Amino acid sequence: MGRPETLGALKQSGYRYRGVKAELRENLIVRLKSDQPIFAGLVGYDTTVVPQLLNGILAQHDLLLLGLRGQAKTRILRSLPELLDEWIPVVGGAPVRDDPLNPLMTAARRILAEHGDDTPIEWIHREQRYHEKLATPDVTIADLIGEVDLVKHAEGRHLADESTMHFGLIPRSNRGIFAINELPDLAPRIQVGLFNVLEERDVQIRGYPIRLNLDLLIVFTANPEDYTNRGRIVTPLKDRIGTVVRTHYPFSNLEAMRITRENAWLDRPEGGPRVEIPLFIHEIVEEMVRLARNSPHINQQSGVSVRTSIAAMEVVVANAERRVIALHEPVIVPRVSDLDNVPAACRGKIELMLADDETAEDKLVGALLGEAIKNVSEQYFDLHDLEGVVAQFAGGKINIEVGDDVPAERVVESAGRLKGLLPAAEAIARRAECPRDSVFHLASAIEFVLEGLHVNDRLTKFSLRERTFYKQ
Repeated sequence: MGRPETLGALKQSGYRYRGVKAELRENLIVRLKSDQPIFAGLVGYDTTVVPQLLNGILAQHDLLLLGLRGQAKTRILRSLPELLDEWIPVVGGAPVRDDPLNPLMTAARRILAEHGDDTPIEWIHREQRYHEKLATPDVTIADLIGEVDLVKHAEGRHLADESTMHFGLIPRSNRGIFAINELPDLAPRIQVGLFNVLEERDVQIRGYPIRLNLDLLIVFTANPEDYTNRGRIVTPLKDRIGTVVRTHYPFSNLEAMRITRENAWLDRPEGGPRVEIPLFIHEIVEEMVRLARNSPHINQQSGVSVRTSIAAMEVVVANAERRVIALHEPVIVPRVSDLDNVPAACRGKIELMLADDETAEDKLVGALLGEAIKNVSEQYFDLHDLEGVVAQFAGGKINIEVGDDVPAERVVESAGRLKGLLPAAEAIARRAECPRDSVFHLASAIEFVLEGLHVNDRLTKFSLRERTFYKQ
């Protein structure tokens, strides 16, 4: 509302042309001066990735984000339009978006020459100025740059005339940002076609030279395995990319937990049972993923995506919800027994170095979970303090049942028969900042203690007729 609708009105409004890279740079400087957040939702990148990105934008470079899967590369790409002006004017009716005061394309110049100050102006929102293409081996030059339109040629236009072209994604992204995901998957001959687009701004289509004075920022993503080992990004293209930004996985489990909580679907609709996740349960999941990223049995060149922990937490909560629905409990509190369902969320997200059979992946995830529980339990209790609890299991007279169909009250009642177990679980619940007097959190803490004793070879866990028990 109130924006100029003709070229003459636009001139009177005081509008000034800025190239896309200059626009990004100036808007970034404004945000830096006012201490506004630059990339919302990025966790753990403040001192590593973000400074590299900011430097590249300030230098007006095209960018390459280099990192393993699940390192927020696509999220970064889709955050870049926030640095663009909210609205910009373009020449109305032009096949490719072009600035009314600084037209770069022949078609826009013809419209301006014909209509003068009465040239209609269209306004484009910044969300419409971002285009993204997933690189696949079947992508063609026609898809990215364009092709000769034989219908226009039949109308009498010369083949070397820009107006004879049917433009691809890159020209149609003029006055905006164009992103190519997984650049190494582009065929080398297609990568070669990007050389001049990045620098000289002229291309050849069907052997005819076409001058494309494009105004845009081009950004790419790539996996370092493809980039360095296979060499599937052709060297001259690497040379034309101004800044290469290396991404990484979270450096700490606290950062990983924050990422998971912000991205996983862990809440439930109002009116149903609420979700309360004990801190140690979440720590176990993130520790399992951290261990996976260092495991010699997993292909680390492929990486272990943060989507692994996100999906794992969602499955853990879902299994706890299923128990709550069956037992009519009022609150969803995951327990250690719910972690048995984590392998289903990890299948396909980790790539084994050697797989002996179909169950190798599940076995490895189970082993990693056991190691994660051992590591996390060390932060919550000392095994020597629980020797008295272990001694009471001697002789097999006492065992405690856990599982999907065991109510929290029964777990707590069974634990009450063992002197010292309930106080230990209560201390863990307090340290994990669980709600006081919650039998559901107490049951989760009890299972945590028992599983901690099991993975440290103090107790045995066995199954009988789909029921799981701890005993010595």
